Amino acid sequence: MAVKRKLESGEEQQAVAKASTVEKCLVSASPFEMQYSPEEKMRAVIVENFPALGKAAAFRFLEWAQQNPKGVCSLPTGKTPEFFIKWVQRILKDWRDPAIQQEVQRFGLQPDCPSLEGLTFVQMDEFYPISPSQQNSFHHYVSEYYLKGFGMDPAKALLMDCSKIGLDSVSESRPRHFGPTGEPEDHLRADHMEDVWPEGSVDLTLRIREPTSRLERLQRRVLRQVDQWCAEHEAKIRALGGIGFFMGGIGPDGHVAFNCQGCDHLATTRLDQLNYPSQAAAAGDLGGIEAVRRRKVITIGLGTITYNPNCVALICAAGEAKEQVVRNAMEEAEHVNFPATALHRLPSACFFVTAGAAKLLVRRQLVLLQRLSCIDDGVLVRVLVALSARLRKRLVDLRPEDVESCPLAACALARAGRPLAQVAIMVRDALIAKIERGCQVRGNTKFLHTEPHHDDIMLGYLPAVLRHTRVASNEHHFMCATSGFNSVSNRHMLMLLQRVETFLRSPTWTRLCAQGYFGSGETAMDFRRRDVWKFLDGIAAADDELRDEGAARRLVANLCAIYGEVAQRDGNASALAARVQSLRSYFEGCYAGQKDTPDVQTLKGSCREFEAECVWGYIGWQLPNISHLRLGFYTAGIFAPEPTHQRDVMPVLKLLQKLNPDVVSVALDPEASGPDTHYKVAHGCRCKDAGCRIVWGYRNVWFRFEPHEVSTIIPVTLQTISTLNHMFLNSFESQRDAEFPAHEIQGPFCAMSQRVQVQQYGMIEECLGYGWNMEPAAVDWVYKKFKGSKLAVGHLSEKGERLLKVCAFGTALLFYSTAGFMPGFGRKFM
Repeated sequence: MAVKRKLESGEEQQAVAKASTVEKCLVSASPFEMQYSPEEKMRAVIVENFPALGKAAAFRFLEWAQQNPKGVCSLPTGKTPEFFIKWVQRILKDWRDPAIQQEVQRFGLQPDCPSLEGLTFVQMDEFYPISPSQQNSFHHYVSEYYLKGFGMDPAKALLMDCSKIGLDSVSESRPRHFGPTGEPEDHLRADHMEDVWPEGSVDLTLRIREPTSRLERLQRRVLRQVDQWCAEHEAKIRALGGIGFFMGGIGPDGHVAFNCQGCDHLATTRLDQLNYPSQAAAAGDLGGIEAVRRRKVITIGLGTITYNPNCVALICAAGEAKEQVVRNAMEEAEHVNFPATALHRLPSACFFVTAGAAKLLVRRQLVLLQRLSCIDDGVLVRVLVALSARLRKRLVDLRPEDVESCPLAACALARAGRPLAQVAIMVRDALIAKIERGCQVRGNTKFLHTEPHHDDIMLGYLPAVLRHTRVASNEHHFMCATSGFNSVSNRHMLMLLQRVETFLRSPTWTRLCAQGYFGSGETAMDFRRRDVWKFLDGIAAADDELRDEGAARRLVANLCAIYGEVAQRDGNASALAARVQSLRSYFEGCYAGQKDTPDVQTLKGSCREFEAECVWGYIGWQLPNISHLRLGFYTAGIFAPEPTHQRDVMPVLKLLQKLNPDVVSVALDPEASGPDTHYKVAHGCRCKDAGCRIVWGYRNVWFRFEPHEVSTIIPVTLQTISTLNHMFLNSFESQRDAEFPAHEIQGPFCAMSQRVQVQQYGMIEECLGYGWNMEPAAVDWVYKKFKGSKLAVGHLSEKGERLLKVCAFGTALLFYSTAGFMPGFGRKFM
């Protein structure tokens, strides 16, 4: 079954010759050819952005559907197909609309509206075990967005109902086997998946080891039935001739469907487990990484996808965060380290990617370089820094033969018409100048630090914040755009409720009630400050009871505000205790990742807001200098709505007009390069009437700037790194256990931030040389800068504005016994 059918040479030529008119149209609109052999082993279509990617994939799918009205398709779940789904639904609904008809003609589709009712849908993967009634199950996603949303026939669909798979045969009547004492050996019933996996955790070692209990005997029997179901599912797909149209994303490890790095390219449908990068990527879907670790996955195999030699396989990727896995899939030879290379054997396979995701495809970057009207210093910085880092040579040590080994560097230097030695010195001096600018400190300045999520500022450019808070004449305000409730797990909320229950039994509760501590009014803000002080006093004293009391005080105040509870002055806590018990029952009864009710979303968000206040309380800033906007586009839905002017832009604009800051910081993650919250908040902050003079653009761990993109590199000491870690781990309690981690590291985001700093430090160290920051002149320069000399800050301007690019890049300035790193690159706010 696992043997791949070979494509006859005549079939292959016919498949290649049958070109897609949609793909031809897309290629004609881009500056690139379809494929650059021999470097690229697959074809690729480059589009401008994420929405355009969905539109392109939608027309390609409908083109195939018109040609194969009875075909077999397999489409992705998650956020990848957001605009694909929206465009397919729009096209089918408004087929006769003149604007749609214009697009239909442009892409060369047939005049009749395609019907998808005759298609057979194959679900590509699912978590196991999981109920299809859960809204975060892929079965529910497929049923809602594809079968119902596209008008497909559910009777023809091959779905994965992981509440039943493996149970049918177990519950059937069969001859009983008896144990040594005469009782039925496997008397346990398995009517529901919870009977088999009571904790939701699946142990695949039972495939090869002996069970040690009746429950384990049942589990082993179910596992074997699941494996049999997978074999039968594979046989059904192949009996249909295989998959005719496959569309998928590509994971952080390069996985396609749930075929992770190292997977056999001939693998079939199976029950398997995820590696850590894939678990981290799926944590948001299942309510935390612990829920993902307990479960396994059922997935079609790479052999399943490639069984049909005429399969149209689209792999979609958006944003520079995908640049490495896209490059590996397209330019590496077939290897199990790169799952998507299994698609090389399909003539109709193609990558649909944005320009950012194609950033490491060298031949295409060379095309863009050749099309530039002139080669400026920014281009030279980009190519020589990349070359220096790759060869591990100082810039000034680069030789002509080194440049010739890199097509981009060779083209840039040839077109610039400048000697290599001169350009290398220019690039070196440019990097040093950026470091020097990062040492400057402003005074008499009002700052508004904005962040999409509550930890973006500290992960992006905390060292700059700390340095500027030491200047007494500066004023700082902090604004978080969203409430962040999606990143608060139910387990964390249960821990907070336990603190409240303990607090309600304490004498302090009665005393505070008598003071009206939890009421509203003029004194409420002062009481909320005291919540933070109590929490931080507990951290300083290493006193968990004080810390827990501070958090409990704030949660009680939030319960009163959200649910209308009243803290009785006589200390009667019965109503609040009942509310706490009700919430406890709610959280214990929810499945991981379940969409919360609006009141619980507000409660979870208020917990994140308290954490942010504790962070800035570390350095002496408190309410009202901390603003929580709770912008409405941030939701618990799979596809969050786009920001609107009235709901999402006006609150930001009003705050800007109220404060009239001199400097505003904005997270500048591009679309599809991390949480789309960053991209949307950046648009929300794009106010013409903001009144600020300078914008700091920063990025945190989700995305990193390159050296050529920034004007400023901020030096940081190891003391600041220690401060960052201490602040994060103590204040952001909901994030300490890394329930929603980055896929690059198994740990909290502060550890990821430090790793990024060290990696980027290595890049600058290679360019300038390890000895540069140890030379006496450099040490003296660093010492003077860090003594806090206030230098005038002058920046180039566009359209009369002064703009500062703040960088969260990582480099190190070593002097005496202290190492310093630079978190974050920045670029001009666009």
